[in-house]
Amino acid sequence: MTVTSRLVGWLAGARPAAADVLPVRLGSHSLSRTPATPHRMAGFDQNLVWVTVALLMIGLVMVYSASIAMPDNPRFARYAHTHFLMRHVLSLAMAFVAAVLVFQVPVATWEKLAPWLFVFSLLLLMLVLVPFIGKGVNGARRWISFGFMNFQPSELAKFAVLLYAADYMVRKMEVKERFFRAVMPMAFAVAIVGLLLLAEPDMGAFMVISVIAMGILFLGGVNARMFFVIAAVVVVAFGLMVMLSEWRRERIFAYLDPWSDKYSMGKGYQLSHSLIAFGRGEIFGVGLGGSIEKLHWLPEAHTDFLMAVIGEELGLVGVVLVIGLFMWMTRRIMHIGRQSIALDRLFAGLVAQGVGIWIGFQTFINIGVNLGALPTKGLTLPLMSYGGSAILMNLVSLAVVLRIDYENRLLMRGGRS
Repeated sequence: MTVTSRLVGWLAGARPAAADVLPVRLGSHSLSRTPATPHRMAGFDQNLVWVTVALLMIGLVMVYSASIAMPDNPRFARYAHTHFLMRHVLSLAMAFVAAVLVFQVPVATWEKLAPWLFVFSLLLLMLVLVPFIGKGVNGARRWISFGFMNFQPSELAKFAVLLYAADYMVRKMEVKERFFRAVMPMAFAVAIVGLLLLAEPDMGAFMVISVIAMGILFLGGVNARMFFVIAAVVVVAFGLMVMLSEWRRERIFAYLDPWSDKYSMGKGYQLSHSLIAFGRGEIFGVGLGGSIEKLHWLPEAHTDFLMAVIGEELGLVGVVLVIGLFMWMTRRIMHIGRQSIALDRLFAGLVAQGVGIWIGFQTFINIGVNLGALPTKGLTLPLMSYGGSAILMNLVSLAVVLRIDYENRLLMRGGRS
């Protein structure tokens, strides 16, 4: 194979010829390694990049569609019709710059920074509770205002806990079969985060963080019996939170019967109008921009209930497309994680799989809430819903996954990460 043909093949994205690929076996995993000099570009998963771009662009269009009529509401009368669109574009631009910078950071650096980033996220979660620092909206104090954007520390906490849990499992591999030495310190760390989040309150973020931590412990090799004990404890804890909180109980009852006279104009209002939106969309939707529910009937249409607007305007076809893109993305991220573990890069593998759990679980919860399959919970649709800090941390986490994939490919081609 000539140098010229190899160069043309690389530019076209072609796979290396069979003669250029050497099989490598690591444990039970079979990989391939292309002999190459370390300075040769390793590349990264371009399909993952394009799926991310597709979700971001669909989200951008739908955020504009869902928010275009909001200035007709006296509450937003001073805003232009493009206000939320332009702020969303600004958020995407800042997130893209951050992702490009994060991609330059070696995974080993994140492993060293993991404990410090976790401590920093705890400090921000405490600061957001201070009245003159934290910004309150609708009874919840979850944001710190920086003028050009409102930052939500809970989004950073998801990323920080993910890194910390992966680093923790690497350090605790020798004692992973012992419950108190392997599990209790991590459970204590998550409990501290949970107390701070529940003080905001933000039970949705606490659920996501708990699932991320549990998932990484399980994938890291914690004894299955201990894992199910942890899962049972978490379920009981969340059950007690619901039982001991009147407004959380009301949400559950409203979820069970959103059409009742008691809840249809109260706790069940969002859910009932979300279901109406999906019903109007049918198979092909009413057309882009044609939603009725976004005209001040469906609250938070551009954030938590963006999927309902997608269902109304793009129909079942649009909903299935979005779900399919998220399923492919989650599966691909998990594959990159498994590949890292096969290359004896445990921290990188757990981080990648943790990102897959994060995006997959939060997407599942958001879509389930929109469809009425799960109780109403304030979680945005990753990569798509309006919200600067969420978009920022989503792209930062995906940039770390792409870096992991880049280093995997470099190692398989004989280079050094």
